[in-house]
Amino acid sequence: MEEMEEELKCPVCGSFYREPIILPCSHNLCQACARNILVQTPESESPQSRRASGSGVSDYDYLDLDKMSLYSEADSGYGSYGGFASAPTTPCQKSPNGVRVFPPAMPPPPTHLSPALAPVPRNSCITCPQCHRSLILDDRGLRGFPKNRVLEGVIDRYQQSKAAALKCQLCEKAPKEATVMCEQCDVFYCDPCRLRCHPPRGPLAKHRLVPPAQGRVSRRLSPRKVSTCTDHELENHSMYCVQCKMPVCYQCLEEGKHSSHEVKALGAMWKLHKSQLSQALNGLSDRAKEAKEFLVQLRTMVQQIQENSVEFEACLVAQCDALIDALNRRKAQLLARVNKEHEHKLKVVRDQISHCTVKLRQTTGLMEYCLEVIKENDPSGFLQISDALIRRVHLTEDQWGKGTLTPRMTTDFDLSLDNSPLLQSIHQLDFVQVKASSPVPATPILQLEECCTHNNSATLSWKQPPLSTVAAEGYILELDDGSGGQFREVYVGKETMCTVDGLHFNSTYNARVKAFNKTGVSPYSKTLVLQTSEAAGAHETKPVKDTDSEEQTLPFPVPSERLPLRRMSPFSSTLNLQPSFPGRSYFDFRSSPHQLSLHSSLQSLNAPVDIKKLLAVAWFAFDPGSAHSDIILSNDNLTVTCSSYDDRVVLGKTGFSKGVHYWELTIDRYDNHPDPAFGVARIDVMKDVMLGKDDKAWAMYVDNNRSWFMHSNLHTNRTEGGITKGATIGVLLDLNRKTLTFFINNEQQGPIAFENVEGLFFPAVSLNRNVQVTLHTGLPVPDFYSSRASIA
Repeated sequence: MEEMEEELKCPVCGSFYREPIILPCSHNLCQACARNILVQTPESESPQSRRASGSGVSDYDYLDLDKMSLYSEADSGYGSYGGFASAPTTPCQKSPNGVRVFPPAMPPPPTHLSPALAPVPRNSCITCPQCHRSLILDDRGLRGFPKNRVLEGVIDRYQQSKAAALKCQLCEKAPKEATVMCEQCDVFYCDPCRLRCHPPRGPLAKHRLVPPAQGRVSRRLSPRKVSTCTDHELENHSMYCVQCKMPVCYQCLEEGKHSSHEVKALGAMWKLHKSQLSQALNGLSDRAKEAKEFLVQLRTMVQQIQENSVEFEACLVAQCDALIDALNRRKAQLLARVNKEHEHKLKVVRDQISHCTVKLRQTTGLMEYCLEVIKENDPSGFLQISDALIRRVHLTEDQWGKGTLTPRMTTDFDLSLDNSPLLQSIHQLDFVQVKASSPVPATPILQLEECCTHNNSATLSWKQPPLSTVAAEGYILELDDGSGGQFREVYVGKETMCTVDGLHFNSTYNARVKAFNKTGVSPYSKTLVLQTSEAAGAHETKPVKDTDSEEQTLPFPVPSERLPLRRMSPFSSTLNLQPSFPGRSYFDFRSSPHQLSLHSSLQSLNAPVDIKKLLAVAWFAFDPGSAHSDIILSNDNLTVTCSSYDDRVVLGKTGFSKGVHYWELTIDRYDNHPDPAFGVARIDVMKDVMLGKDDKAWAMYVDNNRSWFMHSNLHTNRTEGGITKGATIGVLLDLNRKTLTFFINNEQQGPIAFENVEGLFFPAVSLNRNVQVTLHTGLPVPDFYSSRASIA
């Protein structure tokens, strides 16, 4: 019942309707409130004066003119005419519900009648406060509007159903409790309002005031007023005019404007309209029921949103904390490496200081002794020891020879932290909106006839199913680590073919691919098993396995040319990752349509065992991408020289971490006896110093007479025998035995240069402008080493 209360209140005064009248727009007003919002129009603009002046404007047109001349549309209130000089402006007042009310310009003449029966000024206009429609009143004034007796009855029943104390009906703000009720005025008063509005003098002294409870009973027991005709006040409604849709009396049918209209019995139409209203209420009741259920659903959603928000925030905080913890752990690891490097540098420098200090003390002592000997005047005694002293001086001088006065360690830290991919990933860290409006792409199909391996690279090709109707925005290729470990992403993009370089030789890799779009990712394709090369020049076919299907043998033709291979491997702990897709870091890859010509070079699994064939062989060239800017490459990146007088480093394009590998370099030009260096290095070796100056390279540097091995700027194993133009340098990297050996003109130069070499190594050379060398790869291991390996 309380929800109905707004329907029972007047839009002007905000209180329950008192003697409500029905406007032509079907809205209701208190009769007293309707009188308060009347506006008087100028005489010259009245309908009568316009008709008298011969104007052809109808009453309907005049009403439209009234609507245009009111301020109600502009300010959402109600105003008087503003375009006439005779209409004075008056300040507006606000009713309790916010409606603006303009009092009449002239005070009403004194009268002894009640406000409801007081005469209405001529040419008055009333505007509905709810729909803003305007209407010119006729000579009957407000008495021309029918009274809403049904609404009065509903209000009476509603007020009787409320058990709360009756409130004063005239209090402007917070209504006080009523103390009396006037039976004649039918109004409840509190004491202040009774003294102010209903003083006990004059005509009001004859009114009977009763307690509120008695007034409520008298209201309840008072007979219901019968609705009478607005045109004939003495006649009751007896029929219903179908055309005008209003009750009429008998006299209206005889002599009024309804005489030619279709009429029906009032009781029958009453029952018919009740039935229609009940049917309409049934539909509205269904909508109200749906609205209530919808509100329950919305309230449930509010609770679920709150719960999901708490859960999501906790998950987000946990994920961010995990990232912070991982970053802190990595920070600690990097700091440990920096500290290790710091201690190593200090140890090397301090050892060199100690060594040089001892040698300098010995040299200084020898010099002082020799000076004292020179001062002696005994020729025979001097000649007895002079030869020995001269040999000692020369020997000591040789000990201060090449490299002795060169620092074994640089002051700079050869560590460079590349945090740009991680910062970019952090900046692009965002939520992924998963929309279920469109399906995910279909599972890609691996094209086995185009998937192959070559040396230590693998080429994979895939496509969408022929009948797929969902477009894929890109693909994600994943490979394991060659040892059955976890899969890692090696390519993300729109291409349907990709070559991954820098894999381990003689290893088995599992590959799979999936498609993605804005909705999500597809299931993985079937897993493909690929075997990298084992032997040189073996162009036989090799089984390629599909884990979800039977084993298939693919005939790969011999490659017509050797394509340069990438050095980057996604499975080395020393790999320097480069970003190849926006917002994420991936591994080096190549993908282009021309790679269809790249084929596998595999050894048959059933071939007889031979030590030469078990040693991995690879073809590669120098890598211009990793070379120093002073390096000059030619002959398809197989020949290298330098534009600087200082030593500069260049690496090969293929990295090795398993197997036995051998390559040679021929000296094309050798001027002014320089010291080129040959060997292997990490990917992050220093490029602007001689190979072996830092701890990232293992090398042999050689001149025209002798050679030395060098690592971390330590020179060892001086060996006689140098190089000239046309000489051949051989490098043998045996990762099975973890050794590095050098050769000059097919003869081993000195002992095994380095032992316990582990990790990922790239062929490397350092030279200056006085040297030019050419690289030769795909070579067999020297026979004597193969024999020795077979015996071992």
